[in-house]
Amino acid sequence: MKIICIGRNYADHAREMKAELPTEPVFFMKPDTALLKEEVFYHPDFTKDLHHEIELVLKISKAGKHIEEQFAHKYYEEIGLGIDFTARDLQAECKSKGLPWEKAKAFDNSAPIGGFLNKKELELQNIGFDLKINGETRQSGNSKDLIFSFDKVISYVSRFVSLKVGDLIYTGTPEGVGPVKPGDVLEGSINGEFLLKVRIR
Repeated sequence: MKIICIGRNYADHAREMKAELPTEPVFFMKPDTALLKEEVFYHPDFTKDLHHEIELVLKISKAGKHIEEQFAHKYYEEIGLGIDFTARDLQAECKSKGLPWEKAKAFDNSAPIGGFLNKKELELQNIGFDLKINGETRQSGNSKDLIFSFDKVISYVSRFVSLKVGDLIYTGTPEGVGPVKPGDVLEGSINGEFLLKVRIR
């Protein structure tokens, strides 16, 4: 399996990062070693500015490539929650030098994943989700604010990368990203239902 992450897919987040709004989906990859299914995340020693980014996650249920947007809904059945941990200081350093920044995004355990819901239980254009840290809401988003819809993302990515069963697509984060530290407890929910919990150590 592979992890495909969509960047700048919420306008307010793009603005908070002082980035231009994209005219087509922006994506990058994380290796399978980035996936974290456990509740405990150990803060890496190579960053002093680790940021949380809560995201809705699509689980691919059918293999395909060059998928037309009108058929993309047939390629996933479940939607869950994940966190795209980002070493913001490493990312800034790499960007300033014009270098790739995989080490800031793709490190081990940088993609915690929570539970999934059947998409039939959800109104796909109105999925509310949020992230609480130590009981305080830090990020709130809704799928209605996506710049590029789930189907658009699947169709676009599949032009370049074949999708396989079990692949995960992290669909982008809303505004409100910020640092985490050891001792923090992160809890993510979809429509009020808690599906993700991560303890930082």
